Amino acid sequence: MELIQIDPYRWEIKKAGAMRVPARIYSSRKLIGAVKKDETFRQLVNVAQLPGILNAALAMPDIHWGYGFPIGGVAGFDVEEGVISPGGVGYDINCGVRLAATHITHEEIKPHLETLISALYQNIPTGVGATGQVKLSNTDLKKVLKQGSRWAVAQGFGEAADIDRTEDQGCMPDADPDAVTQKALERGRKQLGTLGSGNHFLEIGVVEKIHDPAAADVFGLAEGLVTVLLHTGSRGFGHQTCDDFLATMTKNRTIDGMELPDRQLACARIQSAAGQRYYRAMACAANFAWANRQILIHNTRETFEQVLGIGPRQLGMRQVYDICHNIAKFEQHTVDGQSRRICVHRKGATRAFPPNHPDLCAEYQKTGQPILIPGDMGTASYVLTGTPNAMEETFGSTCHGAGRVMSRKAAKKSARGRSLEKELAEKGVITRWTGRSTLAEEMPEAYKNVTEVVDVVAGSGISKIVAKLRPIAVIKG
Repeated sequence: MELIQIDPYRWEIKKAGAMRVPARIYSSRKLIGAVKKDETFRQLVNVAQLPGILNAALAMPDIHWGYGFPIGGVAGFDVEEGVISPGGVGYDINCGVRLAATHITHEEIKPHLETLISALYQNIPTGVGATGQVKLSNTDLKKVLKQGSRWAVAQGFGEAADIDRTEDQGCMPDADPDAVTQKALERGRKQLGTLGSGNHFLEIGVVEKIHDPAAADVFGLAEGLVTVLLHTGSRGFGHQTCDDFLATMTKNRTIDGMELPDRQLACARIQSAAGQRYYRAMACAANFAWANRQILIHNTRETFEQVLGIGPRQLGMRQVYDICHNIAKFEQHTVDGQSRRICVHRKGATRAFPPNHPDLCAEYQKTGQPILIPGDMGTASYVLTGTPNAMEETFGSTCHGAGRVMSRKAAKKSARGRSLEKELAEKGVITRWTGRSTLAEEMPEAYKNVTEVVDVVAGSGISKIVAKLRPIAVIKG
């Protein structure tokens, strides 16, 4: 396959062979070198062969190898002829990020930071298989799966404004608990309000630089103020749901008689019984994840107030936004000059809707959707907004993070003999973690330079930079 550079931020693999559409990659000359070393582009070309795919198989600058679909991949499908794929969504359904801003300055929090991060580590369950304090009956669990964030707020975990500042108001309406297995229900029953492991984290940061003062003011961000960034998903419930549907769909390497290029791209027609059942189950997992992050941000607010000895008004912890990364959703987009309802897969990618989009809450109509881009735990994260260009080119999508540049195995090998905790402390970042191997897997060198990644989406016009955040304390699962 031949990779052609279109401009400084866009690359393309032209339609050839079984490809139904071209593959388009957003990247820079510096970043794209790392992607060429593995099979990521082959995965993108495979996605371009799926039935019903529209416009192009897209990749964001944080692209790297994944299960079937590359992580950082976006694909829109025709509702009648297209497919829905568990591998195109990923195992951690609605893995996502939530950002909160506060009225507290870095100087004010410094004397309390060690105590605060330790208290958060105590109050927020972390690690593989961790269980939370929320005990759910069968009836309550099914309410969580149907209502998402709304269930959590109704139980006292947060504020009504949190729902407005959450993608899809924290609930996919087509969720059907009868579409998920008993095994998935059992895995999720005790995991609500837990962080998990792997690349999941809670990060206390400081607003280092404002790029767009008007949007930052609407988001409640100002230089020197403390923020909280939370990254987690649907835990064992979402993983089991993905696993259950892959077990069924991967039995066939064909769809309606057409050979799939990779069994990991197992899928079903969107309108088929199997496709509809997966969508309804996936929506349950998405709602579980939103409820999970809602409970976690509520517990974070309470911990800040307890440790700092202040009330909600003085803390001023305001949710900026919550976005999901791994999802398939029905949205309205313009294709070939016509407005159509299509199914958009975003796997390790973020929705990036522009100003005046009807799906945004009233207070973000003029700014566009907040976009949250975590980097690694030693450098920076960014807040951006969606743009009209994203709607025209990427089905309203942008990158979701820095993107791995080193495998977990290679990261652990690189970390041997080193004190990552000390190295991060020397950079001004306090850490708490559940397992040393997790800390090693997530070491800063394991990720691309987040500033270079953000420069691509800003330079190509599919996102606009609002603010840069700097980490000062991190909990790893």
